[in-house]
Amino acid sequence: MRAAWVLLTALAALSAYYVYLPLPGTVSDPWKLMLLDATFRAVQQTCHLIHYLRLSHHLIALNYLICTFDKLKSVSSEDINITDAVFDGVEVRVFEPPAKGDERLKRSVVYIHGGGWALASARTSLYNNLCRIMAESLNAVVVSVEYRLVPEVCFPEQFHDALRAAKHFLQPDVLAQYSVDPGRIAISGDSAGGNLAAAVCQELSKDEHLTVRPKLQALIYPVLQAFDFNTPSYQQNMNMPVLPRYVMISYWIDYFNGNYDLAHSLLVNNHTALDVGQAHSFRGRLNWTSLLPSSFKKSYKPVIQTTGEAEILQQIPALLDVRAVPLLAEHETLRLQPKTYVLTCENDVLRDDGVMYAKRLENAGVEVTLDHFHDCFHGCMIFTIWPTDFSAGVQTRNSYIKWLDENL
Repeated sequence: MRAAWVLLTALAALSAYYVYLPLPGTVSDPWKLMLLDATFRAVQQTCHLIHYLRLSHHLIALNYLICTFDKLKSVSSEDINITDAVFDGVEVRVFEPPAKGDERLKRSVVYIHGGGWALASARTSLYNNLCRIMAESLNAVVVSVEYRLVPEVCFPEQFHDALRAAKHFLQPDVLAQYSVDPGRIAISGDSAGGNLAAAVCQELSKDEHLTVRPKLQALIYPVLQAFDFNTPSYQQNMNMPVLPRYVMISYWIDYFNGNYDLAHSLLVNNHTALDVGQAHSFRGRLNWTSLLPSSFKKSYKPVIQTTGEAEILQQIPALLDVRAVPLLAEHETLRLQPKTYVLTCENDVLRDDGVMYAKRLENAGVEVTLDHFHDCFHGCMIFTIWPTDFSAGVQTRNSYIKWLDENL
């Protein structure tokens, strides 16, 4: 019996050591966040073991586990009609609220889910719930895009899927089919979905053949650049759940079908060193020393290598492709963007991506709302369902929907 108690005590101590992370005092629901992060790390490690044993790609295994426990059937509720459709070869899930009185046309949101271009689905309960609440709260038709994922396809296919679905929906006859007002459409997304939403908006703004264009774009803690992995937020939050810096770099490598051996070189910015000629013309577009307010810069210093590895950009030219890194778009493209909402979280490696994009858009003459949350973390907006229900999730979701309601 005594040995059993010793063993249980040891296991409890090990579990506490595995779960505990030093977090900033302002983080919402810290112990719940630690448990979420510990669970995700344990699942990731299991999936990497599966990959190592060559039983399956780790991302396929991880997504299988996520969707197996979380997938919902396509059913219609009493309040919202939920259907699956195909827009120009791309699967989508459409959320339609019932008609109200003599109302003829509704506003609409095209939503692109996050997950590092590799995880999650428009059909999982997290995004199903978000889009249903958006449709109800806004009395809007919400189109959730089910783009193909890594490793089935890599860049630029996710971008192409999102663009094709958006362009199909923006056709006047399709909008009429769903009773959508052509002048009240938003493009939105979170994290990697925010990346795709920004890239899609940039592409749509340059398409001279479009007769209908988005009125708004709303980007939720978007990932927008792979030029500098040492911005203040990357340095400050390098070990923060649920997106530490090394995980974000891994997502980029997977998205570009690159080699994991390059991870350390990317981490120290060898790919954009001063002697890497391909990066020169983009450097001024991502100068965080001028784009970030002092409250975000704090005492962090730029990490700019004098001598780097030009071959990285030769192997992965997409690192500087604006369809993948919308923050590097030229000024002329940015000035064409619609009215914009950017939500950022203090405890997030991607915080500065969103803040810099908001500033560059503002400098280009675009009306921008930067909605920053000091106590929130990456991914929080979708975590509103038990057992991953966070006050930060409800707080950010309500603020996001309120902005859409007032501006769409």
